[in-house]
Amino acid sequence: MNPKVDFYFSKAKNWQEQIKQMRMITLDCGLTEELKWGCPCYTFQKTNIVLIHVFKEYCAFLFFKGALLQDAKKILIQQTENVQAARQIRFTNEKEIVKKAAVLKAYIYEAIEVEKAGLKVALKKTKEYPVPEEFQKVLDKNPALKKAFLALTPGRQRAYLLHFSAPKQSKTRESRVEKCKPQILKGLGLND
Repeated sequence: MNPKVDFYFSKAKNWQEQIKQMRMITLDCGLTEELKWGCPCYTFQKTNIVLIHVFKEYCAFLFFKGALLQDAKKILIQQTENVQAARQIRFTNEKEIVKKAAVLKAYIYEAIEVEKAGLKVALKKTKEYPVPEEFQKVLDKNPALKKAFLALTPGRQRAYLLHFSAPKQSKTRESRVEKCKPQILKGLGLND
């Protein structure tokens, strides 16, 4: 157990018993406990395997390369359609965690084997994401913005493209593009 992570287990009031069980399961698998992104993260030879996180309605294991797991029990969940590699196993009570402990350990061991084998998730390239028409028009009229956008990391570009594409109405897409132009010109990502 890593003392730096202890605070997380005391602050999650609604999920304390559940995440304590999850912690014991991961530690029983020989993983190293670290604090990353403000959450308990379990690593194998310095590579991320699984994360524990809590939400309002559930707590979950998040497998970083969950898309590569066999998922024999069909319990992995893709959070949204845009999540490419990670998969969750969600819980709402302690009993289901205890009941599935052996299965959860099997998934963790499989995730470790995926890492040992050096397997990688084939991620969709930024150029494969559609550029919303509203954003393309602005880029075509503003070479400085286009240059700044292309200078962003692929992850930051994807975040903007997804953000601009999400609304159903063109007017809302246009508004989002206008609001984000200064950030893009500064070389900042959507959430920087």
